[in-house]
Amino acid sequence: MSAAEPYGTLYLLPVWLGDAGGVEQLPPENIAVASRTTLYFAEHEKTARHMLRRMVPTIELPKLEIHRLDKDTTQHEAERMIALLRNGRDAAIVSEAGMPGIADPGALLVSAAHRAGVCVVPLTGPSSLFLALAASGLNGQRFTFHGYLPVKPMERKAAIRKLESDAQRTGAAQLFIETPYRNDALLKDLLDTCAPHTLLTIAIDLTQPGGSTLTRSIDHWRKAMPELGKRPTVFILGSALR
Repeated sequence: MSAAEPYGTLYLLPVWLGDAGGVEQLPPENIAVASRTTLYFAEHEKTARHMLRRMVPTIELPKLEIHRLDKDTTQHEAERMIALLRNGRDAAIVSEAGMPGIADPGALLVSAAHRAGVCVVPLTGPSSLFLALAASGLNGQRFTFHGYLPVKPMERKAAIRKLESDAQRTGAAQLFIETPYRNDALLKDLLDTCAPHTLLTIAIDLTQPGGSTLTRSIDHWRKAMPELGKRPTVFILGSALR
């Protein structure tokens, strides 16, 4: 390691989107990185340890150094975390589910890594957003991810009307998610607010047993409204491709 390269590499280590699945679902490179890395950043240490044990059953958990990286992490804290990579020490971000940095607080640490000149390497793995979009039949060349919509019903309905208008005006797919226990309330607002011809994709439990991705018109969903419960779901509003 030369003086010009004082830092190790920051890996973005994807994990499963649910409880089902073994190492056969992850690339060998991911397993190799997990096997040799001892420095990690994650929202919840318990979840990270569980995921790492699933990847590497023989991993020595007491030797792992895991730092909390969540929505309350400050820029200053992120810079202190990056300093831990000095002297060539590699590290990895582990998301709660799927790809770090996508709908995930890992982006703050990645940004700090770029400012410090740290090499950032994203590893191959599942992203529920891109899996849902690919399977939706909606516009995969023009799309926007909006994260979570407002919690208050009136504000949420206003946001839905705006997304529907953008989808119809531009043809772009509009992706968003919700805290699972509010899935059914969000779906009800979508069906109450949107026009009958608007298309809605509901992608549930992607990569997991019983998962599905269905795109139907609002009118169709109104006639057969599903009960989503607390299952991880991606919603997409869009219009028919022309």
